Amino acid sequence: MPQYKIKVLNKIAPEGLDLLTGNYMVNADIQDPAGILVRSAEVDTDDFRSLLAVARAGAGVNNITIKKATDKGISVFNTPGANANAVTELVFIMLGISARNIHLAIDFCRGLTGLDNDEVTAQVESRKSEFRGFELAGKTLGVLGLGKIGVLVANGGIQRQMNVTGFDPFPAMENIHQLRPDVSLARGWREVVSQANVLSLHMPFNDKLHHFINADRLKRLPKGAILVNYARGPLVDDAAVLNALDSDLLSSYITDFPSSSMLRHPKVISSPHLGASTEESEEMCACMAVQELKDYLEYGTITNSVNFPTVESIPSDSVHTRLIMINRDVPGMIGFASQKIGEHNINIASYLNESNGVIGYNIIDLESPIPDEVLEEIESHKDVIRTRTINFNDRNGD
Repeated sequence: MPQYKIKVLNKIAPEGLDLLTGNYMVNADIQDPAGILVRSAEVDTDDFRSLLAVARAGAGVNNITIKKATDKGISVFNTPGANANAVTELVFIMLGISARNIHLAIDFCRGLTGLDNDEVTAQVESRKSEFRGFELAGKTLGVLGLGKIGVLVANGGIQRQMNVTGFDPFPAMENIHQLRPDVSLARGWREVVSQANVLSLHMPFNDKLHHFINADRLKRLPKGAILVNYARGPLVDDAAVLNALDSDLLSSYITDFPSSSMLRHPKVISSPHLGASTEESEEMCACMAVQELKDYLEYGTITNSVNFPTVESIPSDSVHTRLIMINRDVPGMIGFASQKIGEHNINIASYLNESNGVIGYNIIDLESPIPDEVLEEIESHKDVIRTRTINFNDRNGD
């Protein structure tokens, strides 16, 4: 097998990197990698000539140039669900802090430093009512985005005796099936926002969702609602939120994405992007990302790609060469590839094609090598984006 060069950006948990043994060279200084492992660093896929895939150890991929990658036949992977429990736990921790004014109460107690026990007790008893909060039970939790995290948050609200309503415009049935039956599914975001005493965002970010939470949508919330953003900072218009806080439309804004305009506002509770920052989450994200990258490089199989279709295929013992053809999703590509291969008397052991409406991805298993001139003929087609071959002759003992 060839040696694959892997460039590592950010700190990747060692449990994941330990999986890259044998035919892998792993280093942060590699200039022309076949694969990249990344968390939050910016990745411009045009900067790497031989790049085949990028694996993000996390869910969001807005730090990666997805369109450029797709145009060049580079698969981008993420790790949905690997950090879901960590984010969900933190959402409810921070929501509890807000509801019970714990952050203010802790600051008050620290301010009593230097007093004797009797003075501390007197201060506590005389001022504890200043920090009176409310219980989550009986309140309505609105969840926008019902992916892995959103589902866990919705279910967590039910466990806390909240009324829960959620909405996702493109729900994945595998996630929806995990919802508790007492979660109410709304027909649109307006229904969720109009009812939510607590509105929790768990949506992906793209240009269309920039400042999704704006002044108009904030006005639709019940007065005194809490807004929670543990998804992406740019989903929220900070200026609109500050106005809503100052006018008491919002009672609190809880976010994992601090901004300079928000830091000193007394009704804003910020954490420094800690959603996935647990040992367990970082380990799971790293292992998932590495395994996705390995499967793609070694076998051409795809799981959890954000720009390529899911394709899984195990080569049989008779397969000498696996040909990967990545093309624009247009009619006639399967027939074209099959004809070109057949014209050169190469036997196709199996042919698997999947598409996502943009990309057609073909795994073509061959019982003999494929000459360079055949590859050139295939690559000359105007709708073929990229080809690659994976040679299994060492595995077969040839």
